[in-house]
Amino acid sequence: MTHTARRTLAGVTAAGLLATALGVAVAAPATAAPSGSALGACRISTLPYPADTYRAGANVIDPSGRFIAGDALRKTEDGNQYLLLVWDGQRLTEVATPRLVEAVDANADGVIIGNGTVAGGIAEPWRYRDGRIEQLPVVPSAGIGVTAINEAGDIVGHGTDLATGEFFALRWPAARPGTVEVLDAPANAMPTGITANGTIVGVAGDFGSWTSWVRRPNGRFDALTAPGAQTSVVGPAAGHWAVGRVDLGDLNPLKVRWDLRNGSYTALDQQLLLMEDVNVKGVVVGGDRVARGATSRVLPGASEGVGIGAESISDTGTIVGFRNGERLTPVRWTGC
Repeated sequence: MTHTARRTLAGVTAAGLLATALGVAVAAPATAAPSGSALGACRISTLPYPADTYRAGANVIDPSGRFIAGDALRKTEDGNQYLLLVWDGQRLTEVATPRLVEAVDANADGVIIGNGTVAGGIAEPWRYRDGRIEQLPVVPSAGIGVTAINEAGDIVGHGTDLATGEFFALRWPAARPGTVEVLDAPANAMPTGITANGTIVGVAGDFGSWTSWVRRPNGRFDALTAPGAQTSVVGPAAGHWAVGRVDLGDLNPLKVRWDLRNGSYTALDQQLLLMEDVNVKGVVVGGDRVARGATSRVLPGASEGVGIGAESISDTGTIVGFRNGERLTPVRWTGC
Protein backbone atom coordinates (compact mmCIF):
# COMPACT_ATOMS: atom_id res chain seq x y z
CA MET A 1 0.00 0.00 0.00
CA THR A 2 1.17 3.43 -0.79
CA HIS A 3 0.15 6.95 -1.19
CA THR A 4 0.24 8.82 -4.39
CA ALA A 5 2.67 11.60 -5.15
CA ARG A 6 0.09 13.83 -3.47
CA ARG A 7 2.52 14.35 -0.61
CA THR A 8 4.53 17.53 -0.37
CA LEU A 9 7.79 16.07 -1.75
CA ALA A 10 9.04 19.51 -0.83
CA GLY A 11 10.73 21.41 -3.60
CA VAL A 12 9.71 18.91 -6.31
CA THR A 13 7.29 20.93 -8.41
CA ALA A 14 6.21 18.18 -10.77
CA ALA A 15 5.03 16.10 -7.82
CA GLY A 16 2.44 18.76 -7.12
CA LEU A 17 1.44 18.81 -10.79
CA LEU A 18 1.07 15.04 -10.71
CA ALA A 19 -1.02 15.31 -7.56
CA THR A 20 -3.31 17.71 -9.38
CA ALA A 21 -3.69 15.23 -12.22
CA LEU A 22 -4.74 12.57 -9.72
CA GLY A 23 -7.39 14.87 -8.31
CA VAL A 24 -5.61 15.34 -5.01
CA ALA A 25 -6.51 18.20 -2.71
CA VAL A 26 -5.74 19.23 0.84
CA ALA A 27 -9.31 18.72 1.95
CA ALA A 28 -12.50 17.36 0.48
CA PRO A 29 -15.60 19.50 0.28
CA ALA A 30 -17.87 18.99 3.24
CA THR A 31 -20.59 16.58 2.12
CA ALA A 32 -23.40 15.65 4.46
CA ALA A 33 -23.25 11.93 5.23
CA PRO A 34 -26.36 9.79 4.67
CA SER A 35 -28.31 9.14 7.82
CA GLY A 36 -29.76 5.98 9.26
CA SER A 37 -28.59 2.60 8.03
CA ALA A 38 -26.92 3.92 4.87
CA LEU A 39 -23.52 3.87 6.57
CA GLY A 40 -24.16 0.80 8.67
CA ALA A 41 -21.61 0.51 11.49
CA CYS A 42 -19.26 3.08 9.95
CA ARG A 43 -17.90 5.24 12.76
CA ILE A 44 -15.45 8.12 13.09
CA SER A 45 -13.34 8.76 16.18
CA THR A 46 -10.63 11.27 17.05
CA LEU A 47 -7.11 9.95 17.56
CA PRO A 48 -5.23 11.19 20.62
CA TYR A 49 -3.00 14.14 19.79
CA PRO A 50 -0.96 16.74 21.71
CA ALA A 51 -3.40 19.21 23.23
CA ASP A 52 -1.03 22.14 22.84
CA THR A 53 -0.68 21.79 19.07
CA TYR A 54 -2.23 24.19 16.60
CA ARG A 55 -3.02 21.50 14.07
CA ALA A 56 -2.58 17.74 13.78
CA GLY A 57 -3.46 15.13 11.18
CA ALA A 58 -3.03 11.45 10.37
CA ASN A 59 -1.43 10.72 7.00
CA VAL A 60 -0.75 6.98 6.78
CA ILE A 61 -1.74 3.65 8.31
CA ASP A 62 0.20 0.44 7.83
CA PRO A 63 -1.47 -2.55 6.13
CA SER A 64 -2.07 -4.35 9.44
CA GLY A 65 -3.85 -1.32 10.89
CA ARG A 66 -1.57 -1.11 13.93
CA PHE A 67 0.73 1.80 13.11
CA ILE A 68 -0.45 5.27 12.10
CA ALA A 69 1.71 8.30 11.36
CA GLY A 70 0.97 11.97 10.92
CA ASP A 71 2.26 15.38 11.82
CA ALA A 72 1.46 18.33 14.02
CA LEU A 73 2.42 21.95 14.49
CA ARG A 74 3.03 23.58 17.85
CA LYS A 75 3.35 27.34 18.22
CA THR A 76 6.14 28.45 20.55
CA GLU A 77 7.71 31.74 21.52
CA ASP A 78 10.55 30.95 19.14
CA GLY A 79 8.29 30.08 16.20
CA ASN A 80 6.94 26.79 14.89
CA GLN A 81 7.74 23.43 16.46
CA TYR A 82 7.14 20.59 14.01
CA LEU A 83 6.22 17.13 15.27
CA LEU A 84 6.09 13.69 13.70
CA LEU A 85 3.24 11.77 15.36
CA VAL A 86 3.34 7.98 15.55
CA TRP A 87 0.46 5.93 16.95
CA ASP A 88 0.95 2.31 17.99
CA GLY A 89 -2.65 1.41 18.70
CA GLN A 90 -3.77 4.19 21.04
CA ARG A 91 -0.24 4.93 22.29
CA LEU A 92 1.07 8.18 20.83
CA THR A 93 4.74 9.06 20.37
CA GLU A 94 5.81 12.63 19.56
CA VAL A 95 9.07 13.20 17.72
CA ALA A 96 10.17 16.85 17.58
CA THR A 97 11.82 17.84 14.29
CA PRO A 98 13.64 21.05 13.34
CA ARG A 99 11.73 21.31 10.05
CA LEU A 100 8.50 20.16 8.50
CA VAL A 101 8.33 16.40 7.96
CA GLU A 102 5.50 14.57 6.27
CA ALA A 103 4.91 10.82 6.45
CA VAL A 104 4.05 9.22 3.12
CA ASP A 105 3.87 5.48 3.89
CA ALA A 106 4.35 2.81 6.59
CA ASN A 107 4.68 -0.95 6.78
CA ALA A 108 3.58 -3.52 9.35
CA ASP A 109 7.00 -3.46 11.06
CA GLY A 110 6.30 0.13 12.07
CA VAL A 111 8.81 1.57 9.60
CA ILE A 112 7.60 4.95 8.37
CA ILE A 113 9.01 6.93 5.48
CA GLY A 114 8.55 10.53 4.48
CA ASN A 115 10.03 13.74 3.19
CA GLY A 116 11.28 16.80 4.99
CA THR A 117 12.57 20.15 3.86
CA VAL A 118 16.06 21.61 3.90
CA ALA A 119 17.44 25.00 2.95
CA GLY A 120 16.00 26.13 -0.36
CA GLY A 121 12.94 23.93 0.00
CA ILE A 122 14.66 20.81 -1.35
CA ALA A 123 13.19 17.48 -0.24
CA GLU A 124 15.13 15.34 2.22
CA PRO A 125 13.88 11.74 2.46
CA TRP A 126 13.85 10.01 5.83
CA ARG A 127 12.91 6.77 7.56
CA TYR A 128 11.56 6.35 11.10
CA ARG A 129 12.27 3.11 12.92
CA ASP A 130 13.18 2.01 16.43
CA GLY A 131 12.00 5.34 17.81
CA ARG A 132 14.16 7.67 15.75
CA ILE A 133 14.33 9.43 12.40
CA GLU A 134 17.28 8.73 10.11
CA GLN A 135 18.10 10.33 6.79
CA LEU A 136 18.13 8.01 3.78
CA PRO A 137 21.19 7.85 1.52
CA VAL A 138 20.88 9.94 -1.62
CA VAL A 139 22.50 10.40 -5.02
CA PRO A 140 23.45 13.72 -6.66
CA SER A 141 20.13 15.34 -7.50
CA ALA A 142 18.26 18.63 -7.58
CA GLY A 143 15.69 17.08 -5.25
CA ILE A 144 14.81 13.63 -3.93
CA GLY A 145 11.51 12.32 -2.59
CA VAL A 146 10.25 8.94 -1.39
CA THR A 147 6.77 7.72 -2.23
CA ALA A 148 6.26 4.18 -0.92
CA ILE A 149 7.54 1.30 1.21
CA ASN A 150 6.50 -2.36 1.06
CA GLU A 151 6.37 -5.06 3.71
CA ALA A 152 9.96 -6.15 3.02
CA GLY A 153 11.14 -2.61 3.69
CA ASP A 154 12.01 -1.74 0.09
CA ILE A 155 11.46 1.98 -0.57
CA VAL A 156 10.91 3.73 -3.89
CA GLY A 157 11.05 7.36 -4.87
CA HIS A 158 12.65 9.64 -7.40
CA GLY A 159 15.38 12.16 -7.98
CA THR A 160 15.85 15.04 -10.40
CA ASP A 161 18.68 15.13 -12.91
CA LEU A 162 20.95 18.11 -12.25
CA ALA A 163 21.55 18.76 -15.96
CA THR A 164 18.20 18.04 -17.62
CA GLY A 165 15.72 18.53 -14.79
CA GLU A 166 14.11 15.18 -15.66
CA PHE A 167 13.06 12.72 -12.99
CA PHE A 168 14.64 9.33 -12.48
CA ALA A 169 13.46 6.33 -10.47
CA LEU A 170 15.14 5.31 -7.20
CA ARG A 171 14.94 2.30 -4.91
CA TRP A 172 16.34 1.83 -1.42
CA PRO A 173 16.59 -2.01 -1.19
CA ALA A 174 16.01 -3.51 2.24
CA ALA A 175 18.40 -6.34 1.36
CA ARG A 176 21.26 -3.84 1.01
CA PRO A 177 20.94 -1.43 3.94
CA GLY A 178 22.50 1.98 3.52
CA THR A 179 22.32 1.94 -0.28
CA VAL A 180 20.20 3.58 -2.95
CA GLU A 181 20.06 2.56 -6.60
CA VAL A 182 18.90 4.22 -9.79
CA LEU A 183 16.41 1.95 -11.51
CA ASP A 184 16.25 1.21 -15.20
CA ALA A 185 12.94 2.91 -15.98
CA PRO A 186 11.26 4.95 -18.71
CA ALA A 187 12.55 8.48 -19.28
CA ASN A 188 11.39 11.09 -16.79
CA ALA A 189 10.02 8.43 -14.45
CA MET A 190 8.45 8.86 -11.02
CA PRO A 191 7.55 5.69 -9.07
CA THR A 192 4.30 6.10 -7.12
CA GLY A 193 3.95 2.72 -5.46
CA ILE A 194 5.54 -0.63 -4.61
CA THR A 195 3.66 -3.79 -3.66
CA ALA A 196 4.63 -6.63 -1.34
CA ASN A 197 6.25 -8.70 -4.12
CA GLY A 198 8.35 -5.77 -5.36
CA THR A 199 6.12 -4.72 -8.26
CA ILE A 200 6.58 -0.97 -8.85
CA VAL A 201 4.16 1.40 -10.56
CA GLY A 202 4.81 4.93 -11.72
CA VAL A 203 4.42 7.62 -14.33
CA ALA A 204 6.77 8.92 -17.00
CA GLY A 205 6.96 11.64 -19.60
CA ASP A 206 6.57 15.38 -19.78
CA PHE A 207 3.86 17.35 -18.00
CA GLY A 208 0.51 16.81 -19.68
CA SER A 209 1.81 13.84 -21.68
CA TRP A 210 2.11 11.32 -18.89
CA THR A 211 2.10 7.58 -19.38
CA SER A 212 1.84 4.99 -16.61
CA TRP A 213 3.93 1.88 -16.22
CA VAL A 214 4.35 -1.19 -14.06
CA ARG A 215 7.75 -2.76 -13.40
CA ARG A 216 7.57 -6.47 -12.63
CA PRO A 217 9.89 -8.11 -10.05
CA ASN A 218 11.84 -9.61 -12.98
CA GLY A 219 12.50 -6.12 -14.37
CA ARG A 220 9.99 -6.23 -17.22
CA PHE A 221 7.98 -3.09 -17.92
CA ASP A 222 4.36 -2.99 -19.08
CA ALA A 223 2.06 -0.05 -19.79
CA LEU A 224 -0.92 0.86 -17.64
CA THR A 225 -3.49 2.50 -19.87
CA ALA A 226 -6.94 2.09 -21.42
CA PRO A 227 -8.20 1.90 -25.02
CA GLY A 228 -8.28 5.39 -26.52
CA ALA A 229 -6.41 6.97 -23.62
CA GLN A 230 -4.33 10.02 -24.47
CA THR A 231 -2.60 10.06 -21.08
CA SER A 232 -2.65 7.97 -17.93
CA VAL A 233 -1.57 8.73 -14.37
CA VAL A 234 -1.21 5.90 -11.85
CA GLY A 235 -1.15 6.58 -8.13
CA PRO A 236 -1.49 4.22 -5.14
CA ALA A 237 -0.88 0.46 -5.42
CA ALA A 238 -1.41 -2.52 -3.12
CA GLY A 239 -1.60 -6.26 -3.74
CA HIS A 240 -2.45 -6.62 -7.41
CA TRP A 241 -4.35 -3.31 -7.60
CA ALA A 242 -3.42 0.21 -8.63
CA VAL A 243 -5.65 3.23 -9.16
CA GLY A 244 -5.37 6.36 -11.24
CA ARG A 245 -6.84 8.36 -14.09
CA VAL A 246 -6.93 8.04 -17.86
CA ASP A 247 -7.67 10.90 -20.23
CA LEU A 248 -9.99 9.74 -23.01
CA GLY A 249 -10.10 13.14 -24.65
CA ASP A 250 -13.08 14.60 -22.84
CA LEU A 251 -13.26 17.07 -19.96
CA ASN A 252 -13.67 14.41 -17.26
CA PRO A 253 -10.75 11.96 -16.99
CA LEU A 254 -11.92 8.49 -16.09
CA LYS A 255 -10.96 7.22 -12.64
CA VAL A 256 -9.92 3.57 -12.87
CA ARG A 257 -8.65 0.58 -10.92
CA TRP A 258 -6.04 -1.51 -12.73
CA ASP A 259 -5.48 -5.21 -12.14
CA LEU A 260 -1.69 -5.42 -12.18
CA ARG A 261 -1.76 -9.11 -13.03
CA ASN A 262 -2.89 -8.45 -16.58
CA GLY A 263 -3.22 -4.68 -17.01
CA SER A 264 -7.01 -4.77 -17.30
CA TYR A 265 -9.05 -2.01 -15.70
CA THR A 266 -12.49 -1.17 -14.38
CA ALA A 267 -14.05 2.22 -13.83
CA LEU A 268 -14.40 3.59 -10.31
CA ASP A 269 -17.39 5.56 -9.11
CA GLN A 270 -16.81 8.98 -10.63
CA GLN A 271 -18.19 10.59 -7.44
CA LEU A 272 -14.85 9.59 -5.91
CA LEU A 273 -13.08 12.83 -6.71
CA LEU A 274 -9.85 11.98 -4.88
CA MET A 275 -7.80 8.77 -4.79
CA GLU A 276 -5.46 8.89 -1.84
CA ASP A 277 -4.93 5.19 -1.13
CA VAL A 278 -5.93 1.63 -2.02
CA ASN A 279 -5.60 -1.61 -0.06
CA VAL A 280 -5.03 -5.23 -1.10
CA LYS A 281 -8.78 -5.74 -1.52
CA GLY A 282 -8.95 -2.91 -4.02
CA VAL A 283 -10.84 -0.60 -1.64
CA VAL A 284 -10.07 3.05 -2.44
CA VAL A 285 -10.28 6.11 -0.20
CA GLY A 286 -10.00 9.81 -0.82
CA GLY A 287 -11.72 13.01 0.21
CA ASP A 288 -14.93 12.14 2.03
CA ARG A 289 -15.52 8.77 0.32
CA VAL A 290 -14.59 5.11 0.38
CA ALA A 291 -15.10 3.05 -2.79
CA ARG A 292 -15.63 -0.68 -3.23
CA GLY A 293 -16.13 -2.13 -6.66
CA ALA A 294 -17.93 0.40 -8.83
CA THR A 295 -19.70 2.19 -5.98
CA SER A 296 -18.67 4.55 -3.19
CA ARG A 297 -20.16 5.86 0.03
CA VAL A 298 -19.74 9.06 2.00
CA LEU A 299 -17.80 8.79 5.24
CA PRO A 300 -19.32 10.31 8.39
CA GLY A 301 -17.84 13.35 10.09
CA ALA A 302 -18.47 16.27 7.74
CA SER A 303 -21.05 18.97 8.35
CA GLU A 304 -21.60 22.58 7.46
CA GLY A 305 -18.26 24.32 7.92
CA VAL A 306 -16.48 21.06 8.76
CA GLY A 307 -14.52 19.12 6.13
CA ILE A 308 -12.97 15.68 6.28
CA GLY A 309 -10.20 13.97 4.37
CA ALA A 310 -9.55 10.23 4.16
CA GLU A 311 -5.82 9.76 3.61
CA SER A 312 -4.97 6.08 4.03
CA ILE A 313 -6.61 2.65 4.43
CA SER A 314 -5.27 -0.56 5.96
CA ASP A 315 -5.88 -4.04 4.61
CA THR A 316 -8.27 -4.53 7.54
CA GLY A 317 -10.40 -1.60 6.36
CA THR A 318 -9.43 0.98 8.99
CA ILE A 319 -9.18 4.45 7.46
CA VAL A 320 -7.29 7.46 8.81
CA GLY A 321 -7.23 11.11 7.89
CA PHE A 322 -8.34 14.44 9.30
CA ARG A 323 -11.31 16.55 10.24
CA ASN A 324 -11.03 20.28 9.68
CA GLY A 325 -13.38 22.40 11.75
CA GLU A 326 -12.26 24.90 14.35
CA ARG A 327 -8.91 23.11 14.15
CA LEU A 328 -7.38 20.28 12.15
CA THR A 329 -7.52 17.01 14.09
CA PRO A 330 -6.50 13.39 13.29
CA VAL A 331 -9.33 10.89 12.90
CA ARG A 332 -9.93 7.21 12.29
CA TRP A 333 -12.89 5.48 10.62
CA THR A 334 -13.83 1.87 11.36
CA GLY A 335 -16.54 -0.42 10.05
CA CYS A 336 -16.85 1.47 6.78
